[in-house]
Amino acid sequence: MKKALIVWGGWDGHQPKEVAEIFRELLENEDFEVEVSDTLEAFSDAEKLKGLDLIVPVWTMARIDQKLVDNVSAAVQSGVGLAGCHGGMCDAFRENVDWQFMTGGQWVAHPGNDGVEYKVNISYSSSPLTEGIEDFTVSTEQYYLHVDPAVEVLATTRFPLTPGPHSLNKAVDMPVVWTKRWGVGRVYYNSLGHQANIIEIPAVKELMRRGFLWSAEGKALAAAAGTGAAAYSGMADNQL
Repeated sequence: MKKALIVWGGWDGHQPKEVAEIFRELLENEDFEVEVSDTLEAFSDAEKLKGLDLIVPVWTMARIDQKLVDNVSAAVQSGVGLAGCHGGMCDAFRENVDWQFMTGGQWVAHPGNDGVEYKVNISYSSSPLTEGIEDFTVSTEQYYLHVDPAVEVLATTRFPLTPGPHSLNKAVDMPVVWTKRWGVGRVYYNSLGHQANIIEIPAVKELMRRGFLWSAEGKALAAAAGTGAAAYSGMADNQL
């Protein structure tokens, strides 16, 4: 049985407890053994983290001890998956660039605030994470992020939709869903999920479910290949 750790807290406006509960149910339905914690000290045991298959942060706008970030980073580098959404993963620790490098991006704005209606455009590719999912419209915060150019973008949204100092720039397609690698670990992010009701949208929930499974599968593949740099540096993406 695969093991997952969900760690929730931070700003209450993102309903971290409620979102964590949705994620717990999703994972248990997929036969994961799930531990849920409301303290960042859950990241303090480095060896325990390496024994997991998946880490799910649901924590917005906080400070974190560097050692805890190092522990999570080492676990992911060894093959443990990391997956999350919205501010719970990419606005978790604004002062920690190591966390941002690992997760692939950082929130910087949501022009128009909550209630902006926009389309999520699926980027069709060979990835099974988006197979069969059509473009869909949401009414929620539209995240503008600073994004790692190394990520594989699986869905985007078009900016600008609301007026602001960014409006005179050319239109851009901002990533909404992406994946990346951190060591041999798989990282998945979805910028949707301002509150629990957004997670409950069928397309969003299915994207999160697939992201969790994909991220957690990476550990077994990495173990089969070996976890040293020499073992994975020459492997094709579809092998990891």
